[in-house]
Amino acid sequence: MQATSAYGPLCTLFYDADKPRAGDDELTYYLDHLPDDSGPALEAMCGSGRLLVPLAASGRSVHGVDASPSMLASCEARLTDAGLRATLFRQNVADLNLPFRYGAAIIAAGSFQLLTDPSAARAALERIRAHLVPPARLLLDLFVPPEGAQRLGAPLVEVRSAQLPDGTRIALRSETTMFAEARLARTASRYVRRRGSEHLGEENEATAFTWYSPDEIIALVKEAGFRNVEVGPPARAADDVRGYMVVANG
Repeated sequence: MQATSAYGPLCTLFYDADKPRAGDDELTYYLDHLPDDSGPALEAMCGSGRLLVPLAASGRSVHGVDASPSMLASCEARLTDAGLRATLFRQNVADLNLPFRYGAAIIAAGSFQLLTDPSAARAALERIRAHLVPPARLLLDLFVPPEGAQRLGAPLVEVRSAQLPDGTRIALRSETTMFAEARLARTASRYVRRRGSEHLGEENEATAFTWYSPDEIIALVKEAGFRNVEVGPPARAADDVRGYMVVANG
């Protein structure tokens, strides 16, 4: 059994099978809101390329950065399979130090909320801002979990499975506990891969996420050096969360 803190090999395989690419509406949103003629955009916390690969396929120049080697390896493989190229970096976004500058940066699908330490969240926004040049646009897609799920000490248990192209299957069992007053959710997950009755491996994962009110995130983004910060509709609609998009310029 392999234990990992987050986003290991089995998690990546499950994620790719369960969320293979951004939907057309989400992709269109970013294509419409990324500035033209400002060089490459940066997708921070890009994962395995759910958004980055279709952006590249649409002709956008985009670089990606993520802390997970498994996710980045999958992103690279998906780019290669599609006959595409993009520059990828393995770094923690709170310590971002890249040899390029960008006209825009994206953090999609609530990934920013995985930075549950306030100092790390603040540092990430500051480091992103340091890598931006005019128009220095930030697109930050966030969500608030449903009020009914915010019950202290009452874990939400979820069981799902995903079929892989090689015929194997990965089962996921997760338990999420919401701490509403702290605006924190902690999830313990177990991935098990099988071919029929044959056990091929398993992986344990611990993750957490936080959430913000619009006023709180606007203040945080402004503290990082952005201006003209606005909150609008999310890039993607979801039935189980209240999403919103933060759009800022530097």
